[in-house]
Amino acid sequence: MAVHPFHPYAVAFDVLETLIDLDPLGRRFTDAGQPAELLRPWFLRAQRDCMALALSGDLRPFPEVARQALRTASGNTVSEDEITHILDGFGELPAHPDAEPAMRRLHEAGVRIGCLTQGSRAATTAFLASSGLDRFVEAVVTAEEAGVWKPAAGVYRAAAEALETPPEHMALVAVHAWDCHGAKRAGCLSGWCRRLEGEYGDVFAPPDATGDTLADVATGLLELTSA
Repeated sequence: MAVHPFHPYAVAFDVLETLIDLDPLGRRFTDAGQPAELLRPWFLRAQRDCMALALSGDLRPFPEVARQALRTASGNTVSEDEITHILDGFGELPAHPDAEPAMRRLHEAGVRIGCLTQGSRAATTAFLASSGLDRFVEAVVTAEEAGVWKPAAGVYRAAAEALETPPEHMALVAVHAWDCHGAKRAGCLSGWCRRLEGEYGDVFAPPDATGDTLADVATGLLELTSA
């Protein structure tokens, strides 16, 4: 057991890329005459633009930012109908196979579970319902509703409030090191899954638990215990 000043009463999962597998969306890019490989740079641009707007004091719904990012990433070669076709694919994306075992493990341990996302509430709740993960999730918090984008401290604290848990006893689980860093700086715990990035960036505050899968991360968080 790891000796730690706090242990998690609640866990908030990031959604995009952490729970949702974005790769099947590539087929919709090809439907629109775009290379499937455009998926990753488009998504990174959308994330960057959300953060840039937040830093400048603005807040726009993720679908609007995603649309503009797709126009730019494609060199303005996609029509509005094609953009709609691509974005509508979010409603059909599957969960990563390690999502259900991780949530089940936490649920059985009595840990409250939520989701914290840059995405929209409608898309997130539809995904949770279609994947069957909704049976574990007590609360969904979106950056838009919180009034601030990740990785600002306020959005993580909003998740802790929604889960009725002190921030120091809530863990954010994500495949993005920057997201875990934001949670740590907000006074929360964090669990990082190396599925996407492979190695945790040394410029970020270290997570409290790491693992190859979300289930491994969940186990690591459950093993945190007070001295």
